[in-house]
Amino acid sequence: MASLLFNNNSNTALARSPISLESDFKNPVTVTKGGVLEQARIMWDFFFNKPEDTRPSGKIPVQTVTRAQLMSAPNNMFYRLGHSTVLMKLSGAFWLTDPMFSDRASPVQFAGPERFHAPPIVIKELPPIKGVIISHDHYDHLDRDSIMKLVGKTEYFLTPLGVGEILVDWGVPAAKVRQLDWWQDMEIGGVHLVATPARHFSGRGLFKKNQTQWASWVFLADGQRVFFSGDSGYFDGFKKIGDKYGPFDVTMLETGAYNVNWPEVHMRPEESIQAHIDLQGRYLLPIHNGTFDLSMHSWHEPFDRIVALSNAQGISVVTPLMGEPVSMYDTTSGRRWWEDPDRVKEALQVIGAK
Repeated sequence: MASLLFNNNSNTALARSPISLESDFKNPVTVTKGGVLEQARIMWDFFFNKPEDTRPSGKIPVQTVTRAQLMSAPNNMFYRLGHSTVLMKLSGAFWLTDPMFSDRASPVQFAGPERFHAPPIVIKELPPIKGVIISHDHYDHLDRDSIMKLVGKTEYFLTPLGVGEILVDWGVPAAKVRQLDWWQDMEIGGVHLVATPARHFSGRGLFKKNQTQWASWVFLADGQRVFFSGDSGYFDGFKKIGDKYGPFDVTMLETGAYNVNWPEVHMRPEESIQAHIDLQGRYLLPIHNGTFDLSMHSWHEPFDRIVALSNAQGISVVTPLMGEPVSMYDTTSGRRWWEDPDRVKEALQVIGAK
């Protein structure tokens, strides 16, 4: 097993990565970059031509979860807290993916995409966290305020290469940070973790693109196998991951914020289904939806499409309320909490049109 611990040489992670090239990380499959005018058009549409239903008109139902409930929960329980933030109890300890508890997915809290709902639990009420897992450095996945509030109760922060340096710059103790390259792994507290490839990009500003790595993650614990996609476009890497580490009991796959204008860095629901099949998944938990307005589709469309597609192909999809406990052994949390009767026909029309 191999991993990179942070040290005082800020370039160590980049220098030791076999996939880095002149400090820029590369995708396993090429991502097409649009021209300046095309990018400007996309941004204009995003800010000024959005449909009205990209945000819910009413309140999203949330099931509050307490610290006591979490502490008494059995192993292999999952709690979706919003967007790509999932709390898992594995081998008697808690693991948290891409913690995002702030009101906005933005470098500032007075502007930018605003949450649809409050988190089911606040950070100070969370139990001790064995490990926080980061997929990449975008603002909706790496939130400074959330990270800093978690420092005191988190034993380890596991990141792709370069992202750990951001955490240390913020004030996270270097001894808590572990940086892994693709296909590197380590074991912590009886959980075997692997950083695996993804097809995406990174950058927290206009001029620093792809200077840190992005990754998906594999969790192996108590005979169970869990996959967390982070953000990724569809690519043949899912098949390679499935062949090497599958079959997976649960796949937590990005299903939201997709668009025809950026098809290679986010998966459409049809591609999330294929990724689940490639990973040899048993249960599919769609994530990256239901919390922020990050695309042009209606806020409920990812749920409508993934459920309809899953039903058509006989795939078990799990769609819990935010905060609702899900057991790996009893994944029956599939009620259509996002739906009202007026949208039943619309859901079928969406599937037929796309």
